[in-house]
Amino acid sequence: MLAAVPMSVAELRRAVGRFETDTAGMVLASIRTAERAFAELDACDTVIDEAGARGEKAAARLRELLALEAADDVGAELDALEATASEVRRSMAVLQLMNRILGRDADDEGAPQAVVRLAEDDLPPLPSSYDDGEYDDLMAMADREAELAPRLEHAHRQRVSRVAAHLVNVVQGVARTGFADERFARDALHEARRCYELWRRCLAERRRDLGR
Repeated sequence: MLAAVPMSVAELRRAVGRFETDTAGMVLASIRTAERAFAELDACDTVIDEAGARGEKAAARLRELLALEAADDVGAELDALEATASEVRRSMAVLQLMNRILGRDADDEGAPQAVVRLAEDDLPPLPSSYDDGEYDDLMAMADREAELAPRLEHAHRQRVSRVAAHLVNVVQGVARTGFADERFARDALHEARRCYELWRRCLAERRRDLGR
């Protein structure tokens, strides 16, 4: 065990208390301290692994809920993901402390890919009879709206599905990291929440234009 813990005697004394003459006691206490530290590290790794698994399951549930257009349930899933991210943040703070105590450098796997943003301008535009300019009478305008109806319905369907797919992709991306990178997790969940609001606006626009 001691060979796995690159700490000097002075560092061990600071970590476990001073043993002026009891060298054996100091060594035993240092071993127990190291064992506790490694147990904490294992617990932190478990939290991250379980968070990643929960995130993957949440992404699958979100895909189903978005298809059902269960807006409240989608919001509840995002709340649960934010709670998971908070749990991982606490574990990461412990992990960093344990690594400092053990004199270990944290693994550097490189920064995760930046979160991809989806803006409303990225969505297919909604066709409108007003884009065609002025009409001679209301009948001509009504005829044009009837002509555009299939295109309008298709555009609404594309907008809703594209936002839903993006939301699921964002959650899958952060789940793969186990929420371990605090900045990436925060940005991803912020994007998921913003995307959720955009998805709800798309549903409202569809109800406005198509009555459903």
